[in-house]
This record gives sequence, structure tokens and C-alpha cells, in this order.
Amino acid sequence: MPPPTIRCPNRRRPLAALAMSLCALLLAACSQEEPKIADVRPVRAAVLAQGADTASAAFSGEVRPRIESRLGFRVAGKITRREVDVGATVRKGDVLMQLDPQDLKLAAAGAQASLRAAQTNRDLASADYKRYQELRAKNFVSQSVLDTKRAALRAAQAEADAAQAAFRAQSNQAGYASLVADVDGVVTGIDAEVGQVVTAGTPVVRVARTDEMDVVIGIPEDRVGDLRKASSVTVRMWARPEVGIPGRVREVSPVADAATRTYTAKVAIPPSAGVRLGMTAAVQIASKNGGAGLRAPLTALHHQKGVTSVWLVENGAVRLVPVQVVGQAGNDVLLGEGVKPGQTVVTAGVNLLRNGQKVRILTADVARRGDTEAAAAGTPAGAGTNAPAGAVK
Repeated sequence: MPPPTIRCPNRRRPLAALAMSLCALLLAACSQEEPKIADVRPVRAAVLAQGADTASAAFSGEVRPRIESRLGFRVAGKITRREVDVGATVRKGDVLMQLDPQDLKLAAAGAQASLRAAQTNRDLASADYKRYQELRAKNFVSQSVLDTKRAALRAAQAEADAAQAAFRAQSNQAGYASLVADVDGVVTGIDAEVGQVVTAGTPVVRVARTDEMDVVIGIPEDRVGDLRKASSVTVRMWARPEVGIPGRVREVSPVADAATRTYTAKVAIPPSAGVRLGMTAAVQIASKNGGAGLRAPLTALHHQKGVTSVWLVENGAVRLVPVQVVGQAGNDVLLGEGVKPGQTVVTAGVNLLRNGQKVRILTADVARRGDTEAAAAGTPAGAGTNAPAGAVK
């Protein structure tokens, strides 16, 4: 008879149960959701304020003469003397350059000799005609002979007149050997030197008039309309910014410059003390906006699907509101319908927001407007009373 089998109790079951309990506790801990942290995006903002009905803009330019003449000799010849230098002030009638007059004098002498010969032939024909008139009165010659002498006298008179005109023209050319200033001005350039042979009409000296000057500026294509309806134009020299000179828009180019893509405009200024050609000037142009609006930075605009909008900050969150742009004032825009004075708009980060998103305003100026803006900025009311760095004036 086999011996009875002795069974030991199973000690592995309590260990397995303990392991299962631990796993259940771990799974329960992992399944608990972490508390969500609100997505608060930092932005920059500005308070909308009423804009002025007059917009102004400044453009830099250069003082240039309205009229600059490129003078040249009216006859050909060799330059023997130069009387002026660049920057010299000249008066009307002052000699600028001189040509060698020898050939011109010889030509004038030849023309004078031809004139004397023609006058001699005319006198001889006149005396001959008078003698034949007396012979015809006594019926010693026929009428046809007298008519021939009359025709010879007329031809001699015509030759004398032509010689007289040629002599005067040659005498004028002899006087053209001296190049003189025809207006009061300043020499801006020398294009020929002593010893150079020039032809008639070749520019040798540039003279600019100083009684009329322009400030030449470049206007962007979006500001040409404002320039044409400018209510006032003020010019200030870089060397004397405290002195304002009234200007007048005299000319606006109809074609944009191929390199700068700006339209050249010329602003006429009256003669003023201390204003010289080539000086740097700033032209300040004031124009009517056509209707005042709320002034906001250009960066506050949000364009989507052809609609222009701004992000309003209300109770610490943003809301997209469509607006209407009614004008421009410097680097800012004027908003019409859709917003009211005193509202806060986002000026940086407008493309990264969504409706209802919480924001934190970086600028401190809106925090002093009340509890609403203070909550949006994340600071207690009354804090952050520094200078309004983000306010739109």
C-alpha cells in the first residue's frame, strides 16, 4: 500500500493577487487626466483714439536749380582763355570763355572788302544810268538801252545789300568769340578746357539760375494723390531745421522712375538766405484725410478672404471684428465703421490668434484703463502706470 501523499498549501496565489492589485493601482494612476493649462498668448496692443482730419508726411530731397543752361559758343574755334571756375557767381554779361578770334577777324575783313567792292559797282552803275537818262532825253539812245542800264543799277544795288548783310553777320560772328553769361547765376560745371577745339553749339559751361530753385523728391505711388491735393507744403533744410520755408508743388512726373519706382516731384521755393544748390532738404506735406477716423497702427490690420479686420481685446480674450479703412495718417491707418474710441486692438501677432483666445498684453498703458484691461494684462488694477508706449495718439 503506497504511502499517503502530503499536499502543501499554494503560496503563489497571494503573490499573484498582490501583483495584480499593484498593476490596477498603476493603471488607475496613469488614466487620470492632468489639469489643462489655459493657452495665453502674449500680444502687443494699442488703444484706439480719434485721428486728426489732416495727415502729414515728410520726404527727403535735394535743392536743385529750376533752370540750368548748358552754354556753348555760336561759332567754332579754339579755346584760348577760361575766366570762371565751378561755383563762381556770375552776372549777366560777364565773360566766361574766349575763343581765338584771329580767323573770325580775317573773315570779317574779307566781308568788309566785298562790301566795298559791291558799293563801288553800285555807284558806277548809278552814274552810268544817270548819263543814259540824259542821252535818252536828247533822243541819242533808244529806250531799250536805258532799260538795260536801269536793270544793271538794280542788280548792283542788290549785290551791295547782300554784301552789307554778309558783313554784318560776319561781324557778329567775330563778337561770338567771347562767351558771356546771359543771366545771373552760379557756374555748376565746366565741360571744356583751354586749348580744346570746339564746334558751334558744343556745351562748355553750365550756369544755373539762383533766383528760382526746386526741391526734388521721390513720392511713392500710394501718396501721389495726397501730394496733388496738399493743403500746405513746408521745406526745411537739414542744416537749418528750425527755419520753415513755404513751398509749392510745381511739377509731378507722370511716369515712375525705372530704378526707384517712385514719382519725381519738384517743389518750388523762393530765394532764401542760406539755401544753396545741392543742400539736403525735408519736404513736409499736409493734406486733408477726407474724413477723420480712429487712428491705429498698420500692423493691427488682419486680412482674410478679402475682409479687413482687427482683433479687439475684451475681458482678457480677443474677438475678430471687421473694420473699414477710411484713410492714412503717416504710418497709421484711419478706421471707420466697426470700432469705437477707447477700445483696445492687437498690434502684433494678429495672424496667430483665434476667436476667444486668452491673451496677455505686453504693453502697460492699457492696464490703467480699468479692471477689464487689467485682467487681460494679468496685473492688478492700477498697476503699470508708465508712459503709454503702445497708445496711438
